[in-house]
Amino acid sequence: MDTMLAAVLYGVGDLRVEERPRPEPARGQVLVRVAACGVCGSDVPRIFEHGTYRFPLIPGHEFAGRVAACGEGVEGWAEGDPVTVFPLLPCRRCRYCERGVFELCDHYDYLGSRSDGAFAEYVVAPAWNLVRVPAAVPLDHAALTEPASVALHALRRFGVAAGDRVAILGAGPIGLLLAQWARALGAGRVFLFDLVAEKLAAARELGFTDTINSSEWDPVERALAETDGVGLDLVVEAAGVPATVVQAIQMARKLGKIVLMGNPAAGVTLSQEVLWSLLRKQLTIRGTWNSSFARLPRSEWATSLEAMARGGLRIEPLITHRFPLAQANEALELLRDRREFANKVLLVMSAQA
Repeated sequence: MDTMLAAVLYGVGDLRVEERPRPEPARGQVLVRVAACGVCGSDVPRIFEHGTYRFPLIPGHEFAGRVAACGEGVEGWAEGDPVTVFPLLPCRRCRYCERGVFELCDHYDYLGSRSDGAFAEYVVAPAWNLVRVPAAVPLDHAALTEPASVALHALRRFGVAAGDRVAILGAGPIGLLLAQWARALGAGRVFLFDLVAEKLAAARELGFTDTINSSEWDPVERALAETDGVGLDLVVEAAGVPATVVQAIQMARKLGKIVLMGNPAAGVTLSQEVLWSLLRKQLTIRGTWNSSFARLPRSEWATSLEAMARGGLRIEPLITHRFPLAQANEALELLRDRREFANKVLLVMSAQA
């Protein structure tokens, strides 16, 4: 039996890099040889704190690679084709799937948390979930199609109007992708707030000048000062911190819009004063989760890859570390322990990345 190297989670905090049987694609499935897989911020608590839906399981859901084999009945794909994969596996039968809102599927599966993912040399996925990667996009950049599409989806919850003043709370990989999308969609000014100076420096490398260190400035006061006391048209909370949820409400203008997308690290309590602000400014708040894989009106995945190919979405400045799969534990511990600055961390499985 052919084998592969994989990082397998046996229990909370128990990630083992070992040889495993290489999976075989069933009918309608494709075997993908993984080139690179991103380590998502959600992977850290999944591995070290609360675990996955079953054990053992191979984590990893941000990846790209090449088709290695096709199962029976698969058409349109051939060995060697460069692909990335939508990791949410919808049932395609429930009321939301029938509407094409696959991210809200009632009975979804998910690579890397419910089924084996891409912290491995090979992974199987339904052919339906594959997206072709343009020749101009390196596979290690294509591995970030998932977070790029998540960021685009968040902004599409309201849309960005030409000239909008947009604030992004949290300048990690998602925050930097949000900022690039906001600029591409016509925002007049894009403000990035974070506590980590290196993250703000990465934003400046991407050409953003309105970068504000929240440890040096009061974020709300600075936002109001920069907008002549009016406030911001759109605020995206991308940090998942209770304090930034409150700040988002306080810095939005009257009739402003707020998107909540950060995975909450703790419960959020709103004071009477903050709740009054939300009511009296008549704010509109929307949540966001995952990304849209519907082909119409426009696949967010295809849009992300096209933006990478054109150079409108720059990926390389986000990547600070590349680890071989054999060092998966070191990669995860780097993010957990924060012993040095890390933005996007990749596991690189082969030279094809």
